[in-house]
Amino acid sequence: MSELLNIYCDESCHLENDGQKSMVLGAITCPKDKAREIAVRLRELKQESGLSRHMEVKWTGVSPAKLDFYRHWLDYFFDDDDLTFRALIIPEKSALDHVKYAQSHDDWYWKIYFDMIKAVLNEEHRYRIFLDLKDTLGGKRVEKLHEVLSNSLYDFNREIVTSVQLVHSHEIEQMQLADLLIGILSYKARGLSSSLAKLSLVERFNERSKLTLERSTLLSARKVNLLFWKPNFSKE
Repeated sequence: MSELLNIYCDESCHLENDGQKSMVLGAITCPKDKAREIAVRLRELKQESGLSRHMEVKWTGVSPAKLDFYRHWLDYFFDDDDLTFRALIIPEKSALDHVKYAQSHDDWYWKIYFDMIKAVLNEEHRYRIFLDLKDTLGGKRVEKLHEVLSNSLYDFNREIVTSVQLVHSHEIEQMQLADLLIGILSYKARGLSSSLAKLSLVERFNERSKLTLERSTLLSARKVNLLFWKPNFSKE
């Protein structure tokens, strides 16, 4: 039987009028049979840093006092061969022209979510996809995303993409890890520099990935796979 993989998805600055110039969608992938082991280790790293194992790790929580802990989490991602990361970065949301394409920002958001996830999928595996539960995510939209992903793989019986479901990020360590990695890319894309702790994590990501974090990787890139999206050129 083909391997079952879990995909944990999240996003940053995805709202149309949030005043942020860039937007990032991202996904952590790991084998389903390794998911518990990974989650347990991530909780242990919290405790080893003197934090509660129940603390929700979020990019917004990065501070000088917790920098060593966040570095440990980031390094764990790079050191664990079972974890991979895919991200789609929209550098300039101001370039979006929804009127031209007769679509709402919400319509476009789900199209771009599809573009982010589709590169992770392979018909030789099976997948369970988890999305962070937010007010902008509705059951009908999630069902539509499942349908489109399955159809793109001719997976009409949903044997490849077995499920797409909404979850609470505070309950799942891999969702929190995705938030951290997305936060790093978003901070870089927005050209921010006010937090030395966050800048340190950006530099650490750059060092460990050996990427500039300013351009797309090859589609075949496995550990860290990046697509910098451009209007009228969303295909890879």
